[in-house]
Amino acid sequence: MEALRELINQAFRVESFFKIGDRLDAQSAQALFRTGRFMVAEENGALAACVYVEIGGRRAYLGLLSVDPSRQRSGLGRRLISAAEEFAREMGAHFMDLRVVHLRTELPPLYEKYGYTVSGTEPIPEAMKALVSMPCHFIRMSKPLGCPGPRP
Repeated sequence: MEALRELINQAFRVESFFKIGDRLDAQSAQALFRTGRFMVAEENGALAACVYVEIGGRRAYLGLLSVDPSRQRSGLGRRLISAAEEFAREMGAHFMDLRVVHLRTELPPLYEKYGYTVSGTEPIPEAMKALVSMPCHFIRMSKPLGCPGPRP
């Protein structure tokens, strides 16, 4: 779990212009392990990338897509997104949802390239407001996954 937290926090350091502290602490990581799954990619025995997937019936949630900064732009993120979508489809989900902080203006166009469209906005929860240094909100994005395939 510690290697996973280190990878996520390293990948999300780009948010330090508005995010106070680490992106994921031990307590939050444990909570995520109880509600969803982390999919990981390893290269040469080291953790290279991960993504969190939570299944909620016909809808799934994708979050914390993290690629080791030295391996970014190598296709790992794209492969993990595809694997997460396939996993969600196999689990019966028809849609994959995600959310990005509006201050990360590079992210909506990136996810649009993978077939996601903006589906709305939502405020930052009160509990998170102490963890950001400027006003912000979430942009919700969604992608239809098509009909789920049969479970093996």
